[in-house]
Amino acid sequence: MNPEPAFTVSEFVAVLNQTLEYAYPNVTVTGELANFRVSKNRWVYFDLKDDQATVRFFGTVYQLPGPLEDGMMLGVRGVPRLHPQYGFSVTVQSMQPTGEGSIKKAAQLLQAKLAAEGLFDAERKRPLPYPPQHIGLITSGESAAYRDFIKILNARWGGVRVTLIDVQVQGEASSAQVVAALQQFNQLATSPDVLVVTRGGGSTEDLQAFSTEQVTRAVAASRIPTLVAIGHEVDISLAELAADQRASTPSNAAELLTPDRRAVLGTLHGHRERFVHLLGSHLEGVRRELRMNAQGLHDSVRQITDQERARLDLQRKLLHAYNPTEALARGYALVRHGIALVHSGRQVAVGDDLTVQLTDAQLAVTVKRVTMNKE
Repeated sequence: MNPEPAFTVSEFVAVLNQTLEYAYPNVTVTGELANFRVSKNRWVYFDLKDDQATVRFFGTVYQLPGPLEDGMMLGVRGVPRLHPQYGFSVTVQSMQPTGEGSIKKAAQLLQAKLAAEGLFDAERKRPLPYPPQHIGLITSGESAAYRDFIKILNARWGGVRVTLIDVQVQGEASSAQVVAALQQFNQLATSPDVLVVTRGGGSTEDLQAFSTEQVTRAVAASRIPTLVAIGHEVDISLAELAADQRASTPSNAAELLTPDRRAVLGTLHGHRERFVHLLGSHLEGVRRELRMNAQGLHDSVRQITDQERARLDLQRKLLHAYNPTEALARGYALVRHGIALVHSGRQVAVGDDLTVQLTDAQLAVTVKRVTMNKE
């Protein structure tokens, strides 16, 4: 018969912790939150209880999924330990609200907190590039959400580069993986034009990771514009509220980012027809204007020509009127003294030899008398 083990207090604590570490290195405990308090803005103390028992827990504020209140149902993963001074407790590794009511309450508390900080303000929202040339996609590569997004994206608009970071979209590791993916994209030297965070529908617990404080803050802090589409149209996560734009479904996310190539081709065809019509109308107007200008030019040339003909005709008549031969034909004569025309009796004297030019002959005469007209 084996003797009953006997220990000192310190030995008992050490042996019990060794036993717990071997048998239960990690445990997950679900219960109602009670006696929740934060010490020195760093340490967290609380109990989980049910109708028959209470268990103490210890952790840090960095492990909180968001604001918590007594009475909420909480699932806590941690390490059970017997402390030499403070007794038995579970050291927290992670925690999440459980049950639809508690999850909803936790989301409401966190939403109020982040809204007060301005994380959801419309002034923070940035326009998304349309269409983007490079999309950073954060989702499960094996999910229907991934397939739907890629299918709609390629059907609507080709040639968009998509870089996927494959993450878990539910479960304990989901939040940390999504945050790491957001940070990884933001640290790239050549970053995508837009980040898309998406997953398909599910229960409230399935979608819980996208309403955690860590994920919501990471989306809000992204220097790359963000589009978040979580669940179905009726599901709205806090990450969606913090994003630059929300989509109702993964398919809707692809629709918001890209135009429909068929609609674009139809629009281009319509633009081409209108351009051809406008060009034809313009050319017809130019032709009509050229015809009018040509007629106006013709009329102007004809008017100028007629005016010049009339002026030349007048000049011809004047020239004809001033032609000396015409005067001679009417009975006048030209009298010359030498080569000079005689205009006055004062230019000649008795005995001067003069030449008289008639229309058909010249006369040589000698002046016998000069009689001046009375003025």
